[in-house]
Amino acid sequence: MKTIATPSRTKEILEKFDLYAKKNYGQNFLIEQGIVRKIAQHAVISDHCVVIEIGPGIGALTQMLAEYAKHVIAFEIDERLPEVLAYSLQDCENVEVILKDFMEVDLNEITAKYPDDDVVIAANLPYYITTPILFKIFESNADIKRITVMMQKEVAERFNATVNSKDYNALSVITQYLTNVRQVVKVPRNVFNPKPNVDSSVLQFEFKKKESDIREELFFPLVKACFKQRRKTILNNFGEWLNDKEKAKIYLKDVGIDENRRAESCTLDEFIALYRRIEHDHICICED
Repeated sequence: MKTIATPSRTKEILEKFDLYAKKNYGQNFLIEQGIVRKIAQHAVISDHCVVIEIGPGIGALTQMLAEYAKHVIAFEIDERLPEVLAYSLQDCENVEVILKDFMEVDLNEITAKYPDDDVVIAANLPYYITTPILFKIFESNADIKRITVMMQKEVAERFNATVNSKDYNALSVITQYLTNVRQVVKVPRNVFNPKPNVDSSVLQFEFKKKESDIREELFFPLVKACFKQRRKTILNNFGEWLNDKEKAKIYLKDVGIDENRRAESCTLDEFIALYRRIEHDHICICED
């Protein structure tokens, strides 16, 4: 079986089907087999692993995942590609390609079919859809063991940012509340066809045990509100969200957060403490 993730094989497949990368789907095809193999090895966690792949493209990562996993379910939105994948993955009998937008997929329905297997997610995600896709997975409460995804380097830095860094924002706090995040592979721009304008990074997300007393429909809007205007103090942003600056001062003081600090200096634990303080008063504010 020829490896898809090489310049020559990728060129051969693209020419055979008169294909070109669609910008609106953020398509860039991986042509470095060493990197693709690393991603697959990090994604597959057991010999009874079922991988849900988002956007297989012409099958470079799919092929490697199939080598290590029990079964691969690949969701593709581009109607041109199922025919291409039938050709490029003809030797991979454990791959199922479904022409469907992943945003419309019921993850709980899929995981329910594999109660005795480890279900994981792997993908090379385009910039414009990275956050919506990850939050769809985060919010599904499906039994997903691990998420391994490649994304634009700048986006990865926000997910994995530390306190007081320029990339630390509400997305960082919420992601790190839900998961343990780590970078597993750096991916330079020159291993793609066509070559994008930016480098990429592969992040891995493993779900944490949830805090049973935290209502996410209140906690997430609270965190987002505190970061609403980065140059403002946490008092100003939090007070505006509460619609009561004096009460905001009291809450911040009660949990030991200086009102003159900015949100990017606050740790996840401090946001949780602030949440618990307002929850104690039965504050009910929901996102618009």
